Amino acid sequence: MAELLSDDEISERLPEEWDRDGDEIVRVYEFDDYLDGVNAAQMVGEIAESQFHHPEIIIRYKELEVRLTSHEEGGITDADVEMAELIESEQSA
Repeated sequence: MAELLSDDEISERLPEEWDRDGDEIVRVYEFDDYLDGVNAAQMVGEIAESQFHHPEIIIRYKELEVRLTSHEEGGITDADVEMAELIESEQSA
């Protein structure tokens, strides 16, 4: 089991565009059209499957919201931050 990160560790390690919402880290991506968001959700899903760490993904008209938490541990762990970093690196590629 992974250990929960402290508030300070979360603040220090959270990727720049991500926010904390209680026991989750969250990022909303904006797109020019709906299908761009759907394609991004597919990419997030593939990363999630490879990491065996599955976020909540919400697709809106021109937005994609990704929420990460470690349910088994009851909060934010290294796995969440690492997943956010992987998503960021793929989105900026």
